[in-house]
Amino acid sequence: MIPRPSLSELERKGQWLALLLLAIGLHVFEAALPSLGPWFKPGLANLVTLLVLVLMGPRAAIALAIGRVVVGSFFIGTLFTPTFVVSMAGGLAAAMVMIMAWRCIPGISLIGISLLAALAHMLAQFITVESLFIQQSALYYALPPLLLLSCITGWINGALARYISARLTDEL
Repeated sequence: MIPRPSLSELERKGQWLALLLLAIGLHVFEAALPSLGPWFKPGLANLVTLLVLVLMGPRAAIALAIGRVVVGSFFIGTLFTPTFVVSMAGGLAAAMVMIMAWRCIPGISLIGISLLAALAHMLAQFITVESLFIQQSALYYALPPLLLLSCITGWINGALARYISARLTDEL
């Protein structure tokens, strides 16, 4: 007979699922927004990944990053397309950098983690596009302004994550 999970375990899974659904919704919402440049969106779904990292740990954050890209891409019709590959590369790079910064840089703020993740996300997307789809080094001329935009949105998302995290930890 399979033992029943504890109530706290079910609550934790329910919270993770709710955050996954929020990340998927933000992923789909961002897909509908007009783009400021190639592969550039505000990164609101990565905000949820950062919150999950802080509240639930690295394994939950990686699972959320993968789940939101797969399910979100299914909903917007880009599953297993080049857009999916680029999105997955960026999402996983951002999640991995978040985890490394969170573990390896003592005292780093959520804003700092978010900034690093935004830069990693954009760089991973560019490297993926250049190596798999558009083998043109001229593509990198678009990188500096997009990295600047990534810094701005990374800072905003980090500030939002700090605010939301403080509010959630007070209530939990």
